[in-house]
Amino acid sequence: MTKLSTKHLLGIKQITKEDIELIFRTADNFKDVLNRPIKKVPSLRDVTIANVFFENSTRTKLSFELAEKRLSADVVNFSASSSSVKKGETLADTVNNILAMKVDVVVMRHPNPGACMFLANHVDCSIINAGDGAHEHPTQALLDAFSLREKLGDLTGRKILIVGDSHSKDLFNMFKTNEEKFANYEFARYGINLIDLENYRKKNLLLSHNFKHADYILFSQRYKKKDL
Repeated sequence: MTKLSTKHLLGIKQITKEDIELIFRTADNFKDVLNRPIKKVPSLRDVTIANVFFENSTRTKLSFELAEKRLSADVVNFSASSSSVKKGETLADTVNNILAMKVDVVVMRHPNPGACMFLANHVDCSIINAGDGAHEHPTQALLDAFSLREKLGDLTGRKILIVGDSHSKDLFNMFKTNEEKFANYEFARYGINLIDLENYRKKNLLLSHNFKHADYILFSQRYKKKDL
């Protein structure tokens, strides 16, 4: 397989296991670029990408912009706080105005769940979901899964302990990525424990048994080891 099955990246549910494997193989190749003196390749030359952010996210925005520039794309940045959105312009109108400038891809972050799906149904270009409220953050989920693959190699039978609040969309997507797309791995169905740390504290339950039997522990940004 050399091409994704979809033109959009809206969520993990909308892509196949083969899509994920292709993304991971491609990421393996591009990691080598980061070790070069000149960290730039012409893969997206003549492709224009608009980063359309309706809420602030420093790390996500900078990560996308840096990756786009290293792939030689032309980049346009949009911030809702300094746009006509303040005057009542709709989401579809805003993006269509951007597309009139011949943009090929829109990377969008929006506080409302489903915003990226809505947009994909109303515009012709490719849409990448950079986070839509408490719903999905597929690129973060893929990055977490890729990191586990790098760290552990063969994931068969591995036990991954995910520590964080149950409302974290990143952790939820990490779980869903493995549950739905890597169902042949035993660990994905039986070994991942999604722990709500606050509930554990309320019930005075011990985490030691879970930690002892885990092959790898993945912490959300909100919780660190010092919190345990």
